[in-house]
Amino acid sequence: MATKHEQILQYITDLGVGEKISVRRIAKDLQVSEGTAYRAIKEAENQGLVSTIERVGTIRIEKKKKDNIEKLTYAEVVNIVDGQVLGGRDGLHKTLNRFVIGAMKLEAMMRYVEPGNLLIVGNRYQVHKLALESGAAVLITGGFDTNEDVIALADELDLPVISTSYDTFTVATMINRAIYDQLIKKEIVLVNDILIPLQDTYFMTTENTVEKWHEMNQRTGHSRYPVIDSDMKVQGMVAAKDVLGANMQTSIEKVMTKSPITVSERTSVASVAHVMVWEGIELLPVIDDQRHLLGVISRQDVLKALQMTQRQPHVGETLDDLVTGRFSDAGPGSEYHYQCEVTPQMTNHLGMISYGVLTTLVTETGSRLLKQYKKGDLVVENITLYFIKPVQIESTIDMKGKLLEVGRKHGKVDVELYHEGEIVGKALLMAQLLDR
Repeated sequence: MATKHEQILQYITDLGVGEKISVRRIAKDLQVSEGTAYRAIKEAENQGLVSTIERVGTIRIEKKKKDNIEKLTYAEVVNIVDGQVLGGRDGLHKTLNRFVIGAMKLEAMMRYVEPGNLLIVGNRYQVHKLALESGAAVLITGGFDTNEDVIALADELDLPVISTSYDTFTVATMINRAIYDQLIKKEIVLVNDILIPLQDTYFMTTENTVEKWHEMNQRTGHSRYPVIDSDMKVQGMVAAKDVLGANMQTSIEKVMTKSPITVSERTSVASVAHVMVWEGIELLPVIDDQRHLLGVISRQDVLKALQMTQRQPHVGETLDDLVTGRFSDAGPGSEYHYQCEVTPQMTNHLGMISYGVLTTLVTETGSRLLKQYKKGDLVVENITLYFIKPVQIESTIDMKGKLLEVGRKHGKVDVELYHEGEIVGKALLMAQLLDR
């Protein structure tokens, strides 16, 4: 039987797009405490099923697919720009197609306004009205409002009219930043993207015997299986070493590894890779919040996914991309000698290179050096960094790496950083190596 939390999530999922949700209403309709209702609504918000807007409330929105992540709903725009909804609240759940900045004459502007757009404009009432009649929502900048006729038309057409205190340039920057962040998230591979789903997963139950393990092993060729109870909750993992020498009639529950390491479907693949290498695990069960089995993820799938992401260009540029994009070899014969120029974006408030950027430089130097000796991916385990002298903006840093030790699973690198021949930093990097 489903838990109260699951029942509430299903209730929210079944609601029509655009419907309002409240803690009190859910608590009353489903006979649960307000605390339970609140936690379920927060989970639904994390899953992209609902959006909470100040002074409006929580509404059911259409869950976006990953390939549609660069599009926003009007509700998300309200939250991004700290806006106030003046009218058309019932249309907040809708997804917008394009932004149009109204910084031109009326006739020229309306040529660009189409249904599903969001017109960003100041206190031009006639423009507000014409945009709504064209099927576009309106975002009014500068803290201005609109007239009663426009608000009535917005309510009639279910097209939001939003007001924000920010100017047009700031609003455009904030919206672009939000889309940019989502595009970066799109590139991060999660367990949910590569897991073997439940219908294709081989598993055993606590009622099975060792004999059943041997049957499944001969039939599937696999040797590791998650073990579940009658409620589909993961109780353990069983592998060949667990059943070795055991009596055929022995219960799986007696030989399995209890309380195994598990991951959720929202865990990043990079995090899973670290766990698998550190613990020496080949297969991990994927579970939901109630420990129900959703599928499994194998070490081979994880490594394949990591290699694919490295070959794909990022749509959004992260800090790491910014730093490593300026990384270069220091010339012929400099196999372990690299250079990087300190740009304004790499500095702190004092105009010196930031600690985070310095750590990225050390990591990149160590990674490139280790890859000369060991093919595959790596996960940084520890960095000991000595920040000896500050490095100012527009300086060029030379990085020299020296391999101290490389084994089957671990590597150690000594990195020294120089500016104009003078040492400015020193670090020791240790990493786990993932064989391909």
